[in-house]
Amino acid sequence: MIGIKSIVLAAGLAMLSVGAAQAAPAAPAAKPVAAAPATPAAAVSHDPMLAVDGAPAMAIDPKVGQPVDGLITIQPQVTPNGQQALWFHNTLLMPVITGICILVLVLLGWVALRYRRAANPVASKTSHNTILEVLWTGIPVLILLGLALPSIGLLQAQYKPAPKNAVTLKAIGNQWYWTYQYPDHGGFEITSNMLKEAGEVGKGERARTAIDGPRLLATDNRVVLPVGVPIRLITTANDVIHSWAIPAFWIKLDAVPGRLNETSFTINKPGVYFGVCSELCGARHGYMPITVEAVSPAVFAQWVKAKGGTMPGAAPAPAAPPAAATTASIATPGAAAPAAAVATAGQ
Repeated sequence: MIGIKSIVLAAGLAMLSVGAAQAAPAAPAAKPVAAAPATPAAAVSHDPMLAVDGAPAMAIDPKVGQPVDGLITIQPQVTPNGQQALWFHNTLLMPVITGICILVLVLLGWVALRYRRAANPVASKTSHNTILEVLWTGIPVLILLGLALPSIGLLQAQYKPAPKNAVTLKAIGNQWYWTYQYPDHGGFEITSNMLKEAGEVGKGERARTAIDGPRLLATDNRVVLPVGVPIRLITTANDVIHSWAIPAFWIKLDAVPGRLNETSFTINKPGVYFGVCSELCGARHGYMPITVEAVSPAVFAQWVKAKGGTMPGAAPAPAAPPAAATTASIATPGAAAPAAAVATAGQ
């Protein structure tokens, strides 16, 4: 009897082991569960909205954001500070200086004709004229006061602290290129170099084309910023003093090694805007341009995601279940571990 029982028990154990072996192939089903969160990131890295330079594809207006042949005034301004400065220049400064120049020219002509030797052989001995002295002192003071008030207001607006919802852009000057960081969006970084002409590129380098921008101003990576959102610009440098300047933004801020300079601005109009380093920084000072592409906030969010960054306040991706627990629960169905897991879930 004992022999028969032993045979039956051995047969039962063999059948259980065969059943477990047949259930084992189901284990690979855990792999898609663990790998699922990586799928969106892979799709974003090949976002079709990105142009060759890594920025959203956008046509360049040849009359905005760059030097224009024959233009004799300030570039069209696309920031509130720039528009205020343009108004100050065109409405106050130019008429005042034009009037002063005409007045001085007329006075010089009148004096040259009226008091020449032939017309005035006996010179006047008058040395003082109280009314005239009060006028030529008081009128310039009033003119300077009238110009100082809007000038101080504009200067104050240029260095007004950025609000809490501002997008922070950190521009770092190097000899001779720019590095940009987005601290509020995951801290990702891009490096921007000037694009060379077709006859100057080396092996593996991309030459400038018409869609990239003007010669000596186009870059391989553009800075992308949202329209209508305050921008906090922070500048510094790794070697010598540089200067980050975009004429269409009315921005020129020095980048000093070991120091952080800050200003703020808001872009009102989408487009591509060009600038240059405006501080003599070495032999290739003239070859470190700046290219900024202003897009809608929605497109900016897509670009940040494509660069591997995150938008402030965005919910983090759901965490994948532990691979070990998933594998154990599938590889050994009906065993003690799944029973414990079911009991835990029931609680």
